[in-house]
Amino acid sequence: MIKQLTARMQQHQPRALFSRGVDTELPEAGVLIPLRERGGILEMVLTLRSSQLSTHSGEVAFPGGKWEAGDKDLWHTALRESHEEIGLEPSSVVHLGELGPLVSRFGIKVTPFVGMIPPDAELYPNPDELESIFSVPLAFFLQDNRLRTDPIRFQQKTYHVPAYEYEGYQIWGLTAVMLVELLNVAFDANIPLDVPQLSADNLTR
Repeated sequence: MIKQLTARMQQHQPRALFSRGVDTELPEAGVLIPLRERGGILEMVLTLRSSQLSTHSGEVAFPGGKWEAGDKDLWHTALRESHEEIGLEPSSVVHLGELGPLVSRFGIKVTPFVGMIPPDAELYPNPDELESIFSVPLAFFLQDNRLRTDPIRFQQKTYHVPAYEYEGYQIWGLTAVMLVELLNVAFDANIPLDVPQLSADNLTR
Protein backbone atom coordinates (compact mmCIF):
# COMPACT_ATOMS: atom_id res chain seq x y z
CA MET A 1 0.00 0.00 0.00
CA ILE A 2 2.80 2.41 0.84
CA LYS A 3 4.47 1.99 -2.57
CA GLN A 4 1.20 2.68 -4.35
CA LEU A 5 0.42 5.60 -2.05
CA THR A 6 3.83 7.17 -2.67
CA ALA A 7 3.68 6.70 -6.44
CA ARG A 8 0.15 8.06 -6.75
CA MET A 9 0.83 11.11 -4.61
CA GLN A 10 3.97 11.93 -6.63
CA GLN A 11 1.95 11.76 -9.86
CA HIS A 12 -1.07 13.65 -8.54
CA GLN A 13 -1.80 17.14 -9.82
CA PRO A 14 -3.94 18.84 -7.14
CA ARG A 15 -7.09 20.62 -8.25
CA ALA A 16 -9.55 22.70 -6.29
CA LEU A 17 -12.25 20.44 -4.93
CA PHE A 18 -15.91 21.01 -5.80
CA SER A 19 -14.87 21.96 -9.36
CA ARG A 20 -15.29 25.75 -9.53
CA GLY A 21 -12.00 26.73 -7.98
CA VAL A 22 -11.15 28.53 -4.78
CA ASP A 23 -11.01 32.28 -4.12
CA THR A 24 -7.34 33.29 -3.88
CA GLU A 25 -8.23 36.21 -1.58
CA LEU A 26 -9.36 33.98 1.28
CA PRO A 27 -7.19 33.44 4.37
CA GLU A 28 -5.23 30.21 4.04
CA ALA A 29 -4.46 27.21 6.22
CA GLY A 30 -2.41 24.05 5.89
CA VAL A 31 -3.24 20.69 7.44
CA LEU A 32 -1.28 17.46 7.62
CA ILE A 33 -2.78 14.05 6.91
CA PRO A 34 -0.33 11.94 8.94
CA LEU A 35 0.05 8.30 7.91
CA ARG A 36 2.15 5.61 9.56
CA GLU A 37 2.71 1.88 9.27
CA ARG A 38 2.57 -0.14 12.46
CA GLY A 39 2.59 -3.94 12.53
CA GLY A 40 2.15 -4.03 8.77
CA ILE A 41 -1.01 -1.90 8.97
CA LEU A 42 -1.16 1.50 7.29
CA GLU A 43 -3.10 3.86 9.51
CA MET A 44 -4.16 7.50 9.64
CA VAL A 45 -3.67 9.75 12.65
CA LEU A 46 -6.51 12.08 13.62
CA THR A 47 -7.30 14.39 16.52
CA LEU A 48 -10.34 15.32 18.57
CA ARG A 49 -10.45 19.08 19.06
CA SER A 50 -11.18 20.54 22.46
CA SER A 51 -14.81 21.35 23.22
CA GLN A 52 -13.58 24.71 24.57
CA LEU A 53 -12.35 26.04 21.20
CA SER A 54 -14.25 28.80 19.40
CA THR A 55 -14.31 27.03 16.01
CA HIS A 56 -14.71 23.35 15.11
CA SER A 57 -14.97 22.56 18.83
CA GLY A 58 -15.37 18.89 19.70
CA GLU A 59 -14.82 17.82 16.08
CA VAL A 60 -12.42 15.26 14.64
CA ALA A 61 -9.77 16.93 12.50
CA PHE A 62 -6.31 16.60 11.04
CA PRO A 63 -3.59 18.66 12.74
CA GLY A 64 -3.14 22.04 11.11
CA GLY A 65 -4.07 25.69 11.19
CA LYS A 66 -3.82 29.13 9.63
CA TRP A 67 -0.78 30.38 7.76
CA GLU A 68 1.34 32.82 9.74
CA ALA A 69 3.78 35.44 8.48
CA GLY A 70 6.80 33.43 9.63
CA ASP A 71 5.81 30.33 7.66
CA LYS A 72 7.84 29.63 4.53
CA ASP A 73 4.80 28.06 2.84
CA LEU A 74 1.66 26.09 3.69
CA TRP A 75 3.62 22.84 4.07
CA HIS A 76 5.59 24.48 6.85
CA THR A 77 2.33 25.79 8.30
CA ALA A 78 1.04 22.22 8.50
CA LEU A 79 4.28 21.02 10.11
CA ARG A 80 4.40 23.88 12.61
CA GLU A 81 0.80 23.35 13.64
CA SER A 82 1.30 19.58 13.89
CA HIS A 83 4.23 20.13 16.22
CA GLU A 84 2.17 22.51 18.36
CA GLU A 85 -0.91 20.28 18.44
CA ILE A 86 0.44 16.71 18.65
CA GLY A 87 4.16 17.12 19.36
CA LEU A 88 5.17 15.74 15.95
CA GLU A 89 8.79 16.56 15.10
CA PRO A 90 8.73 18.37 11.71
CA SER A 91 12.00 16.80 10.53
CA SER A 92 10.53 13.32 10.98
CA VAL A 93 7.74 13.82 8.43
CA VAL A 94 8.25 12.58 4.85
CA HIS A 95 6.35 14.77 2.37
CA LEU A 96 4.35 12.60 -0.06
CA GLY A 97 2.30 15.26 -1.79
CA GLU A 98 -0.71 17.50 -1.48
CA LEU A 99 -4.41 17.37 -2.25
CA GLY A 100 -6.66 20.01 -3.75
CA PRO A 101 -7.58 23.04 -1.61
CA LEU A 102 -11.10 23.48 -0.32
CA VAL A 103 -12.99 26.07 1.68
CA SER A 104 -14.17 25.60 5.25
CA ARG A 105 -17.55 26.85 6.42
CA PHE A 106 -15.66 29.70 8.11
CA GLY A 107 -14.31 30.93 4.77
CA ILE A 108 -10.75 29.62 5.04
CA LYS A 109 -8.93 28.06 2.09
CA VAL A 110 -7.46 24.81 3.42
CA THR A 111 -4.69 22.85 1.65
CA PRO A 112 -4.16 19.25 2.86
CA PHE A 113 -0.67 17.71 2.76
CA VAL A 114 0.00 13.98 3.00
CA GLY A 115 3.00 12.84 5.04
CA MET A 116 4.45 9.62 6.43
CA ILE A 117 5.48 9.74 10.07
CA PRO A 118 7.62 7.28 12.04
CA PRO A 119 5.71 4.34 13.54
CA ASP A 120 7.23 5.06 16.94
CA ALA A 121 6.70 8.84 16.90
CA GLU A 122 5.71 10.03 20.36
CA LEU A 123 2.50 11.99 19.95
CA TYR A 124 0.69 13.83 22.70
CA PRO A 125 -2.30 16.19 22.54
CA ASN A 126 -1.82 19.85 23.38
CA PRO A 127 -4.44 20.26 26.15
CA ASP A 128 -5.18 23.82 25.04
CA GLU A 129 -6.35 22.59 21.64
CA LEU A 130 -7.05 18.86 21.72
CA GLU A 131 -8.81 16.27 23.80
CA SER A 132 -7.19 13.20 22.23
CA ILE A 133 -5.22 11.65 19.37
CA PHE A 134 -6.28 8.40 17.72
CA SER A 135 -5.50 6.24 14.69
CA VAL A 136 -7.69 4.46 12.16
CA PRO A 137 -6.54 1.73 9.73
CA LEU A 138 -6.96 2.91 6.15
CA ALA A 139 -8.57 -0.44 5.38
CA PHE A 140 -11.54 0.64 7.49
CA PHE A 141 -12.23 3.58 5.18
CA LEU A 142 -11.49 1.63 2.01
CA GLN A 143 -14.33 -0.71 2.93
CA ASP A 144 -16.57 2.40 3.01
CA ASN A 145 -17.95 1.59 6.46
CA ARG A 146 -19.90 4.83 6.55
CA LEU A 147 -22.20 5.73 9.39
CA ARG A 148 -24.29 8.02 7.19
CA THR A 149 -24.10 10.36 4.21
CA ASP A 150 -24.29 14.11 4.88
CA PRO A 151 -25.61 16.53 2.25
CA ILE A 152 -23.38 19.62 2.07
CA ARG A 153 -24.24 22.71 0.02
CA PHE A 154 -21.38 24.42 -1.82
CA GLN A 155 -21.68 26.98 -4.60
CA GLN A 156 -25.35 26.19 -5.23
CA LYS A 157 -24.74 22.45 -5.48
CA THR A 158 -25.32 19.67 -2.99
CA TYR A 159 -22.53 17.19 -2.31
CA HIS A 160 -22.98 13.93 -0.43
CA VAL A 161 -20.12 13.36 2.01
CA PRO A 162 -19.70 10.13 3.97
CA ALA A 163 -19.47 10.27 7.74
CA TYR A 164 -17.71 7.47 9.63
CA GLU A 165 -17.63 6.30 13.22
CA TYR A 166 -14.60 4.51 14.61
CA GLU A 167 -14.32 3.51 18.26
CA GLY A 168 -16.70 6.29 19.28
CA TYR A 169 -15.11 9.02 17.14
CA GLN A 170 -17.21 10.54 14.35
CA ILE A 171 -15.31 11.63 11.25
CA TRP A 172 -17.34 13.92 9.01
CA GLY A 173 -17.49 17.25 7.18
CA LEU A 174 -14.32 18.82 5.82
CA THR A 175 -12.14 16.10 7.35
CA ALA A 176 -14.16 13.42 5.57
CA VAL A 177 -13.88 15.28 2.25
CA MET A 178 -10.07 15.33 2.55
CA LEU A 179 -10.06 11.67 3.54
CA VAL A 180 -12.20 10.64 0.58
CA GLU A 181 -9.99 12.62 -1.81
CA LEU A 182 -6.93 10.75 -0.52
CA LEU A 183 -8.65 7.37 -0.86
CA ASN A 184 -9.77 8.16 -4.40
CA VAL A 185 -6.40 9.50 -5.54
CA ALA A 186 -4.14 6.91 -3.94
CA PHE A 187 -6.26 3.78 -3.84
CA ASP A 188 -8.97 4.10 -6.53
CA ALA A 189 -11.68 3.95 -3.87
CA ASN A 190 -14.15 5.59 -6.27
CA ILE A 191 -16.20 7.14 -3.47
CA PRO A 192 -18.38 9.76 -5.21
CA LEU A 193 -19.23 13.06 -3.58
CA ASP A 194 -21.68 14.23 -6.22
CA VAL A 195 -24.36 11.53 -5.81
CA PRO A 196 -26.21 10.26 -2.72
CA GLN A 197 -24.88 7.08 -1.12
CA LEU A 198 -26.79 4.85 1.25
CA SER A 199 -25.41 4.19 4.72
CA ALA A 200 -25.11 0.66 6.05
CA ASP A 201 -28.11 1.43 8.26
CA ASN A 202 -30.23 2.41 5.25
CA LEU A 203 -29.24 -0.72 3.39
CA THR A 204 -30.62 -2.93 6.16
CA ARG A 205 -34.06 -1.30 6.13
